[in-house]
Amino acid sequence: MDVQNVKQRFGIIGNSTLLNRAIDVAMQVASTDLTVLITGESGSGKEVFPQIIHHLSPRKHGNYIAVNCGAIPEGTIDSELFGHEKGSFTGAHEARKGYFEVANGGTIFLDEVAELPLSTQVRLLRVLESGEFMKVGSSKMIKTDVRVVAATNVNVPEAIEKGKFRQDLYYRLNSVPIYIPPLRERKEDIHLLFRKFSADFAEKYRMPPLRLSESAVQMLENYRWPGNVRQLKNITEQISIIEQDKQIDAESLHQYLPDTNQRVLPVLYDKNQEEHFSERDLLYKVLFDMRSDINDLKQAVIQILDNDKVSMEKSRAILVKSADQEHLNLMHHNQDNFEHEVKIMHHRDDEDKSEEFHPTEVIEESLSLQDKEKEMIRKALEKHHGKRKDAADELGISERTLYRKIKEYKIR
Repeated sequence: MDVQNVKQRFGIIGNSTLLNRAIDVAMQVASTDLTVLITGESGSGKEVFPQIIHHLSPRKHGNYIAVNCGAIPEGTIDSELFGHEKGSFTGAHEARKGYFEVANGGTIFLDEVAELPLSTQVRLLRVLESGEFMKVGSSKMIKTDVRVVAATNVNVPEAIEKGKFRQDLYYRLNSVPIYIPPLRERKEDIHLLFRKFSADFAEKYRMPPLRLSESAVQMLENYRWPGNVRQLKNITEQISIIEQDKQIDAESLHQYLPDTNQRVLPVLYDKNQEEHFSERDLLYKVLFDMRSDINDLKQAVIQILDNDKVSMEKSRAILVKSADQEHLNLMHHNQDNFEHEVKIMHHRDDEDKSEEFHPTEVIEESLSLQDKEKEMIRKALEKHHGKRKDAADELGISERTLYRKIKEYKIR
């Protein structure tokens, strides 16, 4: 049996490459007993593929049981799947077989498997690994031979990170993954599905089928379809019943498409559909974020370079000003010391004159500022035993300036 025959047998409409690939994988895995995990958005048609797998498998004469794990209360899910003994809990008036016991030799489809409680996930993992389970309230081990096909619209790796799904169970279920594409990734199939649904409703309600204008077809294909095939079917039924004129244009169709402004692809980010991103949507989002990050980084680098340029200019001006100020301070310091010594000498001369006049030998002293500066540096070094840092502090200059002066005046 080929893909086209499977489509006709199970009522699958569409010719997209992704859809054909999913059907082909289901056909190939059907003859084995491998566990299959079907992923896809809600309303994309995941429930058809377990039937394909079961009816093309050697188990086709066995039972096929579909279980919606999200619709069963947490308190009774273990009893539903594995059965219970009489008196095992309040209301258990008699023993009951669970789905895994009833489906022995056949196939069990666990829809919305990510909704299972963690305690039930442990039980399910044991069934998958050893084919054994125990009823609620029993200590007796029961063997079962069941083919498990699971499906979910949840991002399972993300649920694992949040601690809501067991990683070992995910790897055990995901022996063969089958991805069902959302309707927005099957744009070429949207009009085909609309015409099929329109013909079905026309026969059901005994009315002419709907016909779409070219602009309406384009609007139909560009819409996001968050509810996928289920949403398309419901809208087709609404239009079939409500619209008297069966020739539908874009203006008429617009009234039935909620949030039509968001219909144009590509879609970069939609918070309401965060958990239902397709791989293409995620890729668009990543590329958009990368472009934003690169632009932000470019602006930051430009700003840093501008700031560094200003800082370097300011630092250069401060260093020049500081060097000039140190030199000026040294000159003022030397001049003050010189004037102070002159005053002391005059004071001593006045004292000597008041007591007794003695002829003195006049020694001519150099009045050069450079000589005085050299002398003060030598005195400071002698005072501090050659320690340049202490001498620089004494003179009120930097150690670097002192070193330059020593080298300039050739002071030993």
